[in-house]
Amino acid sequence: MRTIAIMNRVLKELFRDKRTLALMFFAPILIMLLMSVIFNTNSSTDVTVGTVSVSHKLNQQMADIKHVTVKKYDTKRAAKQALAKENIDAIVKKNGNDYSLTYANTDSTKTATVKLAFRNAVTATSIKQLKSALKKSTKATVKMQAQLRAVQKQQATTAKTGGRAVAAKRVASTKATSTTTATKSTSQKTPKITNHYVYGDKDTGYFAKMLPILMGFFVFFFVFLISGMALLKERTTGTLERLLATPVRRASIVFGYMLSYGILAVIQTILIVLVTVWMLGTEVVGSMASIIVINLILALVALAFGILLSTFANSEFQMMQFIPLVIVPQIFFSGIIPLDSMATWVKVISYIIPIKYAGDAVTDIMMRGTSIFDLGFDIGILLIFLVVLTLLNIIGLKRYRKV
Repeated sequence: MRTIAIMNRVLKELFRDKRTLALMFFAPILIMLLMSVIFNTNSSTDVTVGTVSVSHKLNQQMADIKHVTVKKYDTKRAAKQALAKENIDAIVKKNGNDYSLTYANTDSTKTATVKLAFRNAVTATSIKQLKSALKKSTKATVKMQAQLRAVQKQQATTAKTGGRAVAAKRVASTKATSTTTATKSTSQKTPKITNHYVYGDKDTGYFAKMLPILMGFFVFFFVFLISGMALLKERTTGTLERLLATPVRRASIVFGYMLSYGILAVIQTILIVLVTVWMLGTEVVGSMASIIVINLILALVALAFGILLSTFANSEFQMMQFIPLVIVPQIFFSGIIPLDSMATWVKVISYIIPIKYAGDAVTDIMMRGTSIFDLGFDIGILLIFLVVLTLLNIIGLKRYRKV
């Protein structure tokens, strides 16, 4: 009976907490729907290949392959500029009978797709050439057989006049010519393919693309969680209420909390970045200092976000319930899963995800060596997030001020 009584009490408390019930039932459904949208609309990889001095047949064969777009360039320099601007994913250049392929390699999936598409196109082109050569060889053989019959007929005629030796030489010469023509027509030299990589090498995997985003995600997640929990504790223990009872301005309180937790966020961010880069042996083309600066800005955004959401939670349990609604969607729309082939409305969601902008900026620094001064757009968006969330925190504290 006591067990039943305890069960009834707990159930009554749970049913009174409408927010907890909503999160328990709504959050899993939301996550499953997001996963369905992400994985069902992103089953293919689109690539763009720039070609230089490549035959029309090979260009056409690659263009006919699904999800492959071909752009022709007059010089390799122009193609390299397009590769640097991310307009294409790889360059194919023909040198005599051989080919040189250069991959951006910032996404190993695209690199593998280009390799497969090029090999299929070369194979299809070679088969067509062999068929054409075989057709010509067959025609040549038929022609030579006609000539051979004519010579044999002439041999029969000249045999009567004693010209057998001359006729035999003509037959042998005709057979040798026929054999040589057929051999030349069907012989094909296998082209040599040389691969070059702008970032990394042939062993660079998809994890290299995920790493800049994962780095930002872990910075965001732990700063968000720690700052939210800490401020929630301040509020539930009455410390924040007593502080708000003083003449201290709300802005001063918010900035004070952000500076104190911000120092911890700085240390945590530097540790995460250094360990990720050095212990995992990740190649960094750009500046390490720039990577740290970008992630520090993201940490401040996470700090402001955690403080804001803590004002809506009444307990640590409710704060944890915000993770599926706030953190998990950021994984899906941050760029870890390519958004290129998704519907436009799905891409729009990613524009309100701060981790996306930090991930794009760090990716440019790590893989392309982009200067931090050329990342004004991504940094500007992160700063807008920071300012807006800070203002919302100042406004949100008004509800707790008793005076």
